[in-house]
Amino acid sequence: MDISKLIYYLHYFGHLHNFLRPFSCILTNKSENEATFFQKRALSAVKTDIIIIKQTYYGVLNMKNYPSQYIHTDLAAEGSSLPDGSGKGTDYSEEDFGFFTVARLHIKNDEGAEQIGKPIGRYVTVAFPDREDLSPDDCEKLTLAVSHEIERLARDMCPKGIDSVLVAGLGNRNITSDSLGPLCTDSVNVTRHLRDKDGNSIFPAVSAIAPGVLAQTGIETLELIRGAAENCRPSLVIVIDALAARSVDRLARTVQLSDTGISPGSGIGNHRKKISSETIGCPVMAVGVPTVVDSATLVLDALERAGISEYPEALIPILEQGSEFFVTLKDSDAAVDELSRMLFDALNLFFFEIGNNSHKS
Repeated sequence: MDISKLIYYLHYFGHLHNFLRPFSCILTNKSENEATFFQKRALSAVKTDIIIIKQTYYGVLNMKNYPSQYIHTDLAAEGSSLPDGSGKGTDYSEEDFGFFTVARLHIKNDEGAEQIGKPIGRYVTVAFPDREDLSPDDCEKLTLAVSHEIERLARDMCPKGIDSVLVAGLGNRNITSDSLGPLCTDSVNVTRHLRDKDGNSIFPAVSAIAPGVLAQTGIETLELIRGAAENCRPSLVIVIDALAARSVDRLARTVQLSDTGISPGSGIGNHRKKISSETIGCPVMAVGVPTVVDSATLVLDALERAGISEYPEALIPILEQGSEFFVTLKDSDAAVDELSRMLFDALNLFFFEIGNNSHKS
């Protein structure tokens, strides 16, 4: 098979500039029907056993004809069916601020949860271009916007006020794409020990914890955060974690906030005990940035964007293999470092704002 023709084909349908790392899609020639399946879509005859495809993805996908067990995402914005506005089970709105957008989704009942594929609650999605393409002023505006959305959601979650906050940075700091949470907690302005001394700080009593992962500690993340919360008695727990996306267009270009809590590792199929208001005993806000895409989802994404609405049975074993692999950005170290800086700056601004308002009142 002429690989250049395949690359041209995918470029035409999927905007094949801004390459990511290649992933492998193994296509066997066990039957003539399998070859015909791809021939019908102008991919020419399949003469090879391995095809290397590089591509970048844009927008929200609709993979209704594909097996759902291979489509993984933590983002409500990539839900199975986003509404155009308010409906029976959801409220949805979107604001355009020029170089970034803010989408707000409220899933109000079980009907909305089934429609979107996410739990009942509020979700805020801030989407933006690559930060390296933004000017310093734009980066500052973006940080302020994220801080504002954190404050807005926090006040809805804590109508009686916010006197203390526990920040928990989830993830393994030794794995670049999973180190977002610990990097954030490293630079959060902790003030609980100062409040204990004089009680006059303009900040709320902020404490931070990076509980690591189960394989490092032998203790469930939930148990460590719940223990810290029992001692700190925070008004609000903010949990920061790296997420999985369905489209690589979302990687390092999206911040999601939600009041539904979080299940560590759920995006990569490693479900741990959920961290939520029910399990912690106080409101829990989840803050996340997608840093990985499941490779099986990536393959289905490629087929969807190429206009292929059906899939051969021979693809199932490949998807099974692909579910064990995850793709991240080639410069994920720089991206995670920049995003963690934006998030801890946004959090510190939020702490100052609520502390300053409390001090004035």
